Amino acid sequence: MAFVGTDNRDFKLALAELNKFGLLLESDAFLPNVCTVIAGERMHSSWWSHPLSHRIFAVNELLADHQDVMLTKLISGKVTLVHRKLWRHIYAIGTSHEEWQTKSLSAPARLLLKKLAQSDTLTTNKLGPSFGKKPGDTARELEQRLLIHAEPFHTASGSHAKLLETWRAWAKRIGFRVLPMKPDPAKRKIEQSLALLNEEFDGDGRLPWQKKAMRIR
Repeated sequence: MAFVGTDNRDFKLALAELNKFGLLLESDAFLPNVCTVIAGERMHSSWWSHPLSHRIFAVNELLADHQDVMLTKLISGKVTLVHRKLWRHIYAIGTSHEEWQTKSLSAPARLLLKKLAQSDTLTTNKLGPSFGKKPGDTARELEQRLLIHAEPFHTASGSHAKLLETWRAWAKRIGFRVLPMKPDPAKRKIEQSLALLNEEFDGDGRLPWQKKAMRIR
């Protein structure tokens, strides 16, 4: 897939950055992110208003389609690219259903989680009012707790929607072989990876189960 105005060098640089760190944000003021790779400078406001926004968008699209890239809401609730080498860890965390994931879920979110457990896949554009006034927000609630995998797509009419999947359905769809791992060592690995980034780049990123950002001491 190619996009008008996309420099293949931009894509390769972003992919190399992801391979180096294992985690790469779409946008952030401090931590490694796609916007900084493309623009060569930190952004403290929305990248949509940046002169290179079209190139950033194109690279994001290419990365989302890459076989070694997973998109999640992992760091500080932001879109985070996760390299394949950490997928096993994300899968173990996502399927653990620990208290931080399930406690205080809204009623629509609980209903959506139950529905997904029955059907494995759903799309936000076909969710009815029983899943809240804004089903997209309900899906995001589950996504930010890593309870589901969510992948954006364009409907036939051109509107934005998301494919919602259980982690099992996601793994089956992409042919990912799941190797057993307990959630605690999986979380420690992701925590260490982010702590190193926070330390090196003076960031304040945190994970869904953390109350505050952590750094290597």
